Amino acid sequence: MSFGRKPDQGHSLSHSPLSAKKGELLRVGGQAVIEGVMMRSPKSMAVAVRRPDGEIVVKRKGLTFFSEKAFFFKLPLVRGVIALLSALVLGMEALHFSANQALSETEEKDPSPWYMGLTFMAALCFGLFLFFLTPLFLTKWLRFGIPMLSESGVLFNLVDGVIRLTLFLIYLWAISSLKEIQRLFEYHGAEHKSIFAFESGEELIIDRVKKFGYLHPRCGTSFLLVVMVVSILVFSLIPHHVAFGFKVASRVIFIPFIAGLSYEIIRYADQKREWKGIRFFIQPGLWLQRLTASEPSEAQIEVALSALQAVLELEKRNV
Repeated sequence: MSFGRKPDQGHSLSHSPLSAKKGELLRVGGQAVIEGVMMRSPKSMAVAVRRPDGEIVVKRKGLTFFSEKAFFFKLPLVRGVIALLSALVLGMEALHFSANQALSETEEKDPSPWYMGLTFMAALCFGLFLFFLTPLFLTKWLRFGIPMLSESGVLFNLVDGVIRLTLFLIYLWAISSLKEIQRLFEYHGAEHKSIFAFESGEELIIDRVKKFGYLHPRCGTSFLLVVMVVSILVFSLIPHHVAFGFKVASRVIFIPFIAGLSYEIIRYADQKREWKGIRFFIQPGLWLQRLTASEPSEAQIEVALSALQAVLELEKRNV
């Protein structure tokens, strides 16, 4: 793990797309953090944050996942669950670092495993309760006013899914109105533009990067939308006559399968994004991203490029 300052303003990185494997473009993803951007690749992670004095601080870290050493964890569906878990853990670590830097703390301490574990569990429980259990209990309550919900499993699961999707959209709309979150979403747009430029083989300088769009088909927002839709289909397969307690348990048990399947759908759609039918399929996710990503400033793009360049430099050392 190392820290470093952003190179001079005129610095750029000309590159040929790196490959994790022969013939395969290196997959780079990212996440907006407080006053910065986290970028990650299969073997590297970097977080770039602009401090209040204008300095851009970059944290670099090599990644070694046990899942990279076992064939089982690379299987379809399974790899999606592993990717989601690693994204959550690394994302919390990046947020912790960015919060310290944005608040001008002079020393950065790595979060303890206990802190990371408790934060992860709290976030997971909140999401599970709000988006999976709450819709189920609301649908059960609606059966008193809509008797057909007690008779039709298809209708029950459809209403459950519509409530889940509605809560998700309301949640995104509510947080997007917060000033601090709006700035976070601008960094989200900077992350997308930088990744688009890298995938296009473009020179990684601000003037070249800012021409790209800020909505990306492989975004986490699109992934969450797919999760909401896939969950409706999966839960509809559960027999309607089973005990309500089993339905509650199923909302937890099937989450890994839903996440893995959603990951494979997003991965395939991204690989085939030029197909007309696929472009139609991914469009709702791009529309939804307008709530979570915004047009960034040049200064924000500069921060995103700092993180991306750091990751690419680490990857070159691993080639």
